[in-house]
Amino acid sequence: MPVSATSADKLRAAMARLLAGEPVHTDGALTKENLAREAQVSHATVHRAEDILAEWDAQVARPVLRTPGEVQRDETIATLRKKLREAREQATQTQDKLEALATVTANLYAENLTLKKRLGRRRVTILPTQDHE
Repeated sequence: MPVSATSADKLRAAMARLLAGEPVHTDGALTKENLAREAQVSHATVHRAEDILAEWDAQVARPVLRTPGEVQRDETIATLRKKLREAREQATQTQDKLEALATVTANLYAENLTLKKRLGRRRVTILPTQDHE
């Protein structure tokens, strides 16, 4: 079922605005979803407009260049993802060390209790140390 003339006009006007980089109702990304939003029609209407979709595909098939701001944003995101990955690795290593220390501490505590039981109530005398000068 083809689209009405009014919907076709809306779609063509929306396509022209998006391709010119002058969107009114969207962020300007060249997607079929944005074409529907920009034209203020349903997604189903866009997909029924086969001739307009063919025009869209012919226009958008070319590589979409990113603006310098988009390039910088993407580079910042990549840098932040790398830093996050490194921070997670460091946190994992620190957690592993803490778990090892907790195990050693628990073992020392258990050994200390065992030694105290062996000593029983025997008195332990601490010998004074002499400093040699």
